[in-house]
Amino acid sequence: MARLTKKDLLKDTIEHIDITKHPGVVQLVDSMQHMAFSSRDLYRAADIYDRMLRDTECAVILTLAGSLISAGLKKVIIDLLRNNMVDAIVSTGANIVDQDFFEAMGFRHYIGNQFADDTVLRKLHIDRIYDTYIDEDELRICDDTTRLIADSLEPRAYSSREFIAEMGRYLEKHGKTKDSIVLEAYKRGVPIFCPAFSDCSAGFGLVVHQVNNPQRHVTIDSAKDFRELTQIKLMNKETGIFMIGGGVPKNFTQDIVVAAEILTDDAPMHKYAIQITVADVRDGALSSSTLKEASSWGKVDIVYEQMVFSEATIALPLIAGYAYHKKGWTKRQAKGFGPKLDALDKGVLVSASKPVPQIKAKAGSKRRKSLA
Repeated sequence: MARLTKKDLLKDTIEHIDITKHPGVVQLVDSMQHMAFSSRDLYRAADIYDRMLRDTECAVILTLAGSLISAGLKKVIIDLLRNNMVDAIVSTGANIVDQDFFEAMGFRHYIGNQFADDTVLRKLHIDRIYDTYIDEDELRICDDTTRLIADSLEPRAYSSREFIAEMGRYLEKHGKTKDSIVLEAYKRGVPIFCPAFSDCSAGFGLVVHQVNNPQRHVTIDSAKDFRELTQIKLMNKETGIFMIGGGVPKNFTQDIVVAAEILTDDAPMHKYAIQITVADVRDGALSSSTLKEASSWGKVDIVYEQMVFSEATIALPLIAGYAYHKKGWTKRQAKGFGPKLDALDKGVLVSASKPVPQIKAKAGSKRRKSLA
């Protein structure tokens, strides 16, 4: 039997689902409200997301964890951006750099096999994400491109949002496709935060950049990330969160309520919250903690909240497609948080109505739940 080559294995590409082509999803999801278990949960989550979008005062924050872009969900998120259905994104670095930016450079993810011989894949420089393949040699090019971007910037501390905006600027000149989350967000002024930014291909590029420039180099300031994301809550008190998976993006986004309350003593909880997850609530970890539990920490209101225990490639197209075809987003205006954050005075937080007062310890302040 002939031995499989790299070309044999990297042949069939992952294709991204297009929610705009499936208007029948509204009738399908509406019918689920009369069913039980996860189907009814999914309907309620879709309805809450639609409510979020109809509430024109609400800022919608999308969080992304897990391997979503490689799985075929890229265009779903791009369509949310193109139709003002999301105002800020908080993500793992892998989704933004290793997967979206990677594809924007002209590379692809491939249909693979979860039962493949990983020793063979390693010899062929093929990386596996369950049943999906990535060309490791192409991923190294992605790593090095983040180094090139860092080399081109003024040596100083950047938030991940600022650095990802520079990645969008790079794609505007050098990208191979217009279908990119990083590029679309850059063009529309939608900020993308990756609180654990070095935990992805960008980390490799930044390590090389700093080793090559030991005295003056780019750094990523995670506290600045948190400050900027908190500023969004201060600028727009009414917020809703749409969380795919858990992890750092979930915790970071929930915690801005606590940070804003510490700074101003007047920060309402997230008004709307939905989460798609497969995590087990019994382990006490942040990823699996329910939204009702988050209410005990002062992060999420419980009037409009829903957990959906489902794998994201199933639930996200249904929820996003439902909201898209219901057209509750048509009266929304872009919040423009990216340019607003750029315009802030360095090191100064200013709320929508007044300067932030001096921080004082207060009894009964809300507290965050750290990652377990």
